[in-house]
Amino acid sequence: MAGDNRTPVTVIGLGSMGTALAEAFIGAGHPTTVWNRSPGKAAPLVAKGAIHSEAIAGAVAASPLVIACLTTYDDTIQALEPAVDALSGRTLITLNSGIPTHVRQMADWATGHGARYLDGAIKNVPQAVGKPDTLLYYSGDKALFDDHEATLRVLGGDTVYLGSEPDLAALYETAVGGILLPTLVGFFQGAALITKRGLPASSLVPYSIKWLEMVNSVLPTLAEEIDSGDYSQPFSSVGLFHQAIDDEYQMGKDENIDVSWQAPMHDLLKRAVAEGHADHNISALVEMFKNPEQKA
Repeated sequence: MAGDNRTPVTVIGLGSMGTALAEAFIGAGHPTTVWNRSPGKAAPLVAKGAIHSEAIAGAVAASPLVIACLTTYDDTIQALEPAVDALSGRTLITLNSGIPTHVRQMADWATGHGARYLDGAIKNVPQAVGKPDTLLYYSGDKALFDDHEATLRVLGGDTVYLGSEPDLAALYETAVGGILLPTLVGFFQGAALITKRGLPASSLVPYSIKWLEMVNSVLPTLAEEIDSGDYSQPFSSVGLFHQAIDDEYQMGKDENIDVSWQAPMHDLLKRAVAEGHADHNISALVEMFKNPEQKA
């Protein structure tokens, strides 16, 4: 596909996600320049039509739109330091991991060097980049997002603008990302329980999916309760979960399964009961997070 009328793009960082981003731009016909600390990672992309710049200053200078996909914001700043003179007047979009504080520092650094800046987050795996239902969200200058929205939609059809505060994408990334590991660890505990009986972990999958669909169905109600602060209509009370704590530890002993990872959750339940939430819906636990226990 000819790329004469498509925005040239530079991709900084060619890990699995950065490579997927570059492949999507190449496939959509965007002239694509790539840079990586280890130059060898560029070769497969060059074979597909990318231009490899060994110097990061040259990579930045090659395109009006620069997308950095490195591990952290500190990594991004460190990589771009030799290219600060080329940043002025260009759009820099970061698609990496980090917390809101680091995004604000990144935004100050980028704009301080004359770049226009957006932050973003990819809510899927590299294999999903470029698909119509893949979610990416961005925050920062709205006019800047509007200028590049069509190009950014190459990376995923579900492309969302969250707002003008530059750290909103990282805020939502952090908020949503917190769901992942506890969910997976819960599945891993269940898989350990099943496989110690000689049953395959795969036998757990259809029931786990059904359970996750139930969780999905109640999230809107839980969110409404949190927004209103009214937890008085429980369908699954804090007290119900609290009463199960001893049984969960007993199950761990009986089945020789390590359930110690649940201790912090049990502490939340105990605090909630102590603060009068036993008869409230489980959504009341949000108050424990909003008012953390002060440690001596």
